[in-house]
Amino acid sequence: MNYDKFLQIFSIGTLCVLFGLMTLGGYVSSTGVGLSCPQWPLCPQGLIPSYEFLIEYIHRTIAATTGLLVFLTMAFVLKGRNSATPTKVFSIIAAAAVVGQITLGAIVINEKLHADLVTAHLGLGLVLYSSMIFVVINIFYTNLKLKSIKPSNLPSHDGDSKVSFTNK
Repeated sequence: MNYDKFLQIFSIGTLCVLFGLMTLGGYVSSTGVGLSCPQWPLCPQGLIPSYEFLIEYIHRTIAATTGLLVFLTMAFVLKGRNSATPTKVFSIIAAAAVVGQITLGAIVINEKLHADLVTAHLGLGLVLYSSMIFVVINIFYTNLKLKSIKPSNLPSHDGDSKVSFTNK
């Protein structure tokens, strides 16, 4: 599998995990289980929570995984030789939004789910999601552009043909 195809699959996977995280985050927020684990980053019983903390623990675990995936996507985009500048910029924005989300998530827990903070957390999540959509679309668009200019579409120059330039 070539690098561009890998990047397409990886970025789509990251976007899907991010969507799942946002869905779970909506559930956590609307049911109020966000405070079932009142300490951040770990629950009161440490790394392995009891059953009562399970939903919030899963949300935090998926959030950490998603953050890692977004940072890896950014690294792969920055490393890719075919990545367009806007794709690179939006991958950096997405990674910065992850840092903001982690920070804001901790503040939301410490401030006992203050409505303004929960709303800001959602808003920054939408910035993150939108940035990742932009990255994914651009990765696919760049790949399509590269395929449309593959060597088979260029005129061939065999040894017998002559190229002439004339001024008119």
